Amino acid sequence: MRDGGRLSAAIEILTDVETRHRPVKLALKAWGDASRFAGSKDRAWVSGLVLDVLRRRRSLAWRMGDDSPRAAVFSALHVLWNWQVERIAEAAADAPHGPGELSEAERSALVQPRDLADAPPSIRGDYPEWLQPSFARAFGHEAALEGAMLSERAPVDLRVNTLKTDAEQALKALAPLNAAPTGVLPNALRIAAPDPSQRSQSLEAVPAFSKGWFEVQDLASQIAAESAGDIAGKQVLDLCAGGGGKTLALAAAMANKGQIYAYDSEARRLADTVRRSERAGVRNLQVRSPIYPDALKGLDGKIDVVFIDAPCTGTGAWRRHPDTKWRLKPATLAQRTADQDGVLDHSVQFVKPGGRIVYVTCSVLPEEDEDRVAAFLERWMDFRVIPATQNPHLVSHLTAEGYLRLSPRSSATDGFFVAVLERAKWTPQ
Repeated sequence: MRDGGRLSAAIEILTDVETRHRPVKLALKAWGDASRFAGSKDRAWVSGLVLDVLRRRRSLAWRMGDDSPRAAVFSALHVLWNWQVERIAEAAADAPHGPGELSEAERSALVQPRDLADAPPSIRGDYPEWLQPSFARAFGHEAALEGAMLSERAPVDLRVNTLKTDAEQALKALAPLNAAPTGVLPNALRIAAPDPSQRSQSLEAVPAFSKGWFEVQDLASQIAAESAGDIAGKQVLDLCAGGGGKTLALAAAMANKGQIYAYDSEARRLADTVRRSERAGVRNLQVRSPIYPDALKGLDGKIDVVFIDAPCTGTGAWRRHPDTKWRLKPATLAQRTADQDGVLDHSVQFVKPGGRIVYVTCSVLPEEDEDRVAAFLERWMDFRVIPATQNPHLVSHLTAEGYLRLSPRSSATDGFFVAVLERAKWTPQ
């Protein structure tokens, strides 16, 4: 495909996302299915541009004074991809597949864009305006900067599976992909974000991946799992296990000693957990499926650590799923906070005296984080907050209350929140 056709494709996909409120993954697939002529490089190029536009939609529109997908694509090419105006004009006018010649207004906006410094914080930070109070609570005067970092491209983070290998051997296996240690956790590796117009190398092509030597997992997610502490030989319940990513991280930390239970309220989310655990060499896992009404029978009051990767808005993962921030609505946030209260209350019955709850969200919104913990502590007087980490590389990210708050700007990770709640060894009267 020539550049003009690629630009038209990106505009078409973005229009589909905007007008039909369609997840970008589905819109990209629909375009790909209808465009068999597009090669893998074309698909990577178009996908990269679409995702970059969605990450920066509001600031790109502000610069152009035009919120159309066409204007956003041109703005992204100029601001984010460093294309000169003449190159954009040439590609746009490339008949018959280009989107059409630049108008005088478009050319003028590219040459002399509106100053972003004059824009409100939510535009400079590329997040929905209705979330401004939440971002101000979380980040104060740095809300726009934090939002802008949540709009960057994300690297690929990997967790070395210590049940199969060690970091040194994993690095050798990943040498063709230029993986490097993060310097935060000994078994966390990072591959830099690829150029958005280029097709990234496949991890599945590395033979060690099939052997279970490593898993794709954001550094913040790995840090959250580490917050469970020394759990080897303990009884651990992953109460919102989903696809099993954190389950596997917890199992590796346990070194196959003790017992870990994986449960999720939706059975389909657990479908991959058994397969992934077998590949990873996990031998101390029980998957408890909700298709059985007594799935968690026998665990009441016996669990040392209940790990809750709570259902949330996913605001901390906007770098990887940029379209979700524009589909997020106040009603969704309200539903998620109710879900979080419910799962926290549900977890209490399983925690033994002296045991802990590790409450985790991939959200930066206080409503889902500090507020939920505060409400929980009012309902359950026999729990107290303890510091979420003792890791010297991470203690600077602890809040005054002892919570761990991570973000792309502060810790070069996804946005995450972790609270560790310890149950008293006695019941208050």
